[in-house]
Amino acid sequence: MPDRDPLPDVDPPYLRLALALSLGAAVSLGITRFAYGLLLPPMREDLGWSYTLAGSMNTANAVGYLIGAMAMSWLLQRMAPTRLFLIGAALATLFMGASGFFTDARALMLQRLLAGLASGLVFSTGGLLAARLGARQPQRSGLLLGLYYGGTGFGIALSAVLIPPVLATAAGQSHGWSWGWWVMAGLCALATALMVWPARVLARLEVTAPVAASAAAGPAAPVRIFRWRDFRYGLLGYLGFGMGYIGYMTFVIALLREQGASAGAVTSFYALLGVAVVASSRIWAGLLDRHKDGQALARLNGLLGVAAILPALTSA
Repeated sequence: MPDRDPLPDVDPPYLRLALALSLGAAVSLGITRFAYGLLLPPMREDLGWSYTLAGSMNTANAVGYLIGAMAMSWLLQRMAPTRLFLIGAALATLFMGASGFFTDARALMLQRLLAGLASGLVFSTGGLLAARLGARQPQRSGLLLGLYYGGTGFGIALSAVLIPPVLATAAGQSHGWSWGWWVMAGLCALATALMVWPARVLARLEVTAPVAASAAAGPAAPVRIFRWRDFRYGLLGYLGFGMGYIGYMTFVIALLREQGASAGAVTSFYALLGVAVVASSRIWAGLLDRHKDGQALARLNGLLGVAAILPALTSA
């Protein structure tokens, strides 16, 4: 019998692939990084942490993320991005689950560092895969990329719905917050299993893409030399964005608790935040399609700055 064609003569389901890829963003940011904010109040109360130590946990996570993202290019020389995508998700699942077994601050900080490293691999390789998917459909590239990055909201919303009831149920147990880590690890494991399908489809696309590209290619484009200074403003803008959103997402739940918000109000706030992140993929797709320069980043950073400062100005 003839060998089966590695890729059928039909267009792949781009939207479904982007949505499935978005589970990588859900694992790497929505759960591995941001859901810590839901566990921070009970952990701080139980372990007697200062706000400095509590914030240092997510600082360690961010440092690990940076290491993972910077290591991606080196690792991609040794394995396919789809494989690295799944390995990173599996490691993030492992480190999230392990966090529930420790109470020592140094051990927990190490777990946060390692989870950040794994999530950096997942988010960066997932972004690369989403960009390649968008390149195959340029007219919808903004939407496809937005769907991937909006997947962070799936992780935020799921955490908001599941973690508070788990914490309430385990409130009478010693270190009951541990169950929150284990539930999040379970969510990461489920998402990782679902990510296998888009990874396989995209791996097949990568096999056939070079052949199709070489057949359709015209004269070779001139090679552009990479220079850090060409990206200095974009990097500074993204640095400011990172400093702002990490602090906001780490402490906003603690702020709401200190302002007397009920458990239901906190859950609703966090769930709506997740839904808004998912919706952003559609809301800002047009802006991303129209502007290929830094205008989109500048406008959205300004909008986020205004939104982030509102909780500090009012208790309403």
